Amino acid sequence: MTDDARTSHEANDAEGRTPSDFTDGGHGTPESRRADSSGPEFSRPEFLPAGEGPLPAERPRDDGWSQLGAPPARWGGRQDQPELISHDDRYGGGYGGRDVPPGEGGQDPGPTGEHWGDPSGRPRHDTAVFASQPAPPPPPAQAFGMGPGWAPPPGGLAGPGTFGGPPPAPAPPRRGPRTPTLVILALVIALLASGLGSVGTYLLTKPSGTGRDPSFSLGGAPTGSNVRPPDSVAGVASKVLPSVVSLAVEGGASSSTGSGFLIKGGYVVTNNHVVANAEPSGQIQIQFNNRKSTSATVVGTDPESDLAVVKPAETFGAPEITLGNSDNVVVGDPVIAIGSPLGLTGTVTSGIVSSLNRPVQAGEENSSEATWLSAVQTDAAINPGNSGGPLVNVNGEVIGVNSAIATLGRSVGGQSGSIGLGFAIPVNHARRVAQELITTGKAKKSRIGVAIDPTYQGVGVRIATESRQGTQPVEPNGPAAQAGLKPGDVILEVEGVVLQDGNELIAMIRNRAPGEKLSIKYQRGGQENTAMVTVGAAPDLPSPKPS
Repeated sequence: MTDDARTSHEANDAEGRTPSDFTDGGHGTPESRRADSSGPEFSRPEFLPAGEGPLPAERPRDDGWSQLGAPPARWGGRQDQPELISHDDRYGGGYGGRDVPPGEGGQDPGPTGEHWGDPSGRPRHDTAVFASQPAPPPPPAQAFGMGPGWAPPPGGLAGPGTFGGPPPAPAPPRRGPRTPTLVILALVIALLASGLGSVGTYLLTKPSGTGRDPSFSLGGAPTGSNVRPPDSVAGVASKVLPSVVSLAVEGGASSSTGSGFLIKGGYVVTNNHVVANAEPSGQIQIQFNNRKSTSATVVGTDPESDLAVVKPAETFGAPEITLGNSDNVVVGDPVIAIGSPLGLTGTVTSGIVSSLNRPVQAGEENSSEATWLSAVQTDAAINPGNSGGPLVNVNGEVIGVNSAIATLGRSVGGQSGSIGLGFAIPVNHARRVAQELITTGKAKKSRIGVAIDPTYQGVGVRIATESRQGTQPVEPNGPAAQAGLKPGDVILEVEGVVLQDGNELIAMIRNRAPGEKLSIKYQRGGQENTAMVTVGAAPDLPSPKPS
């Protein structure tokens, strides 16, 4: 700070320099030094080395002391011819206004001799200096103090604090730092203390090389609610899950798992291929959503529609599920699949309706019980173990029974997982079949009484022209014959749906209940015609086969 800078006096004290408050550095005139000598200390003279100073006549009047005149190398002149220096000349540059030639003079009276005048500084006009005495020794370079053989000048200095002058003025009191300086100093100290504290805290709490930090915290979990809107996936799942069950079937050397859902009367609807191993001597174990288990028996199966109904010994108060209307489903509707894929009970997946009336083979392709159905396609994840579980809409109503998935291939000894192509039996078809199985133990097979030509490659589906294995191309007095269809006719549309192959026609007919009427567009001899066909029921056969 500027208030603490060293003075020139402190810097030059070892060299005998004058105090810094003598602005001319001790080289002004005696008058100027007397006017400026307000400092509290005595102005120490700056001495010139012996032999290097100017002669008395050449020395300026403002070279340090109130000059006595440079003493000559020895006092000159004769003792009987004294040179008188008056009081008015003691600050001059010589003796009586002229130089004393070297080599002249007598003895040096010494520093206390009467020829030097009164050391007290009182003016004496009659004081005389005789040049008959030898010169005093020269002062040492950068001397401290006066040393032997030296005395103050005659009459002293007239300034305050000098020989013969008035006493020095009392030193002014030293002022302390100003208020702004104290404020700034306090702020600096506070900032330094804060910074040092922060550094210390960091050093004490900084993470170690292992990455552990004792002060690390993620805070508490945010508050919230687990209540969800009823039409959300979570809301629908909470409503439907209590009605969904998991089935484990043991039948001789084989076993299988699947899913099902509880309907009115305590019955469980599932797929035929899930419980097929239980007949005639297998066992079925059903586990409900509350993790309670019970045994079950088969009520009836329909391999053609891949549907079955079983009866659990106990339901543990589980609610029955609500059945919807698959005829009201449109492509793009959101749906939720619930079941036990790979034995993981209570699994929920969601998606949309990807397509309708998709012809799908629901059983094993080389089995005598293979069948085709017109399925609801969805991209909700369906995997092995989901079979027989419900596909529900946003109202929690069943619109289909999950039955099949499309795969890119099968691994050795296993089955591929979902690729986003799942298929469900429409619930309207499942409702009819389940009701017939519960009431009669059997389900009716829908037919129109025609045989399909498998060699046809054109548009639509052509009715065969010749009998095969004793079967006529058009069943006499059957539904198709009564509507006017003949062998060789090409069926183009059913209920406005353009047919692509025979499998699609079979699937659409089997999803209809006996007695339903279907509008069929067909082509004969290059002409298009329309016929109204009433779906009939096939006679009971020992081993049902696809149409």
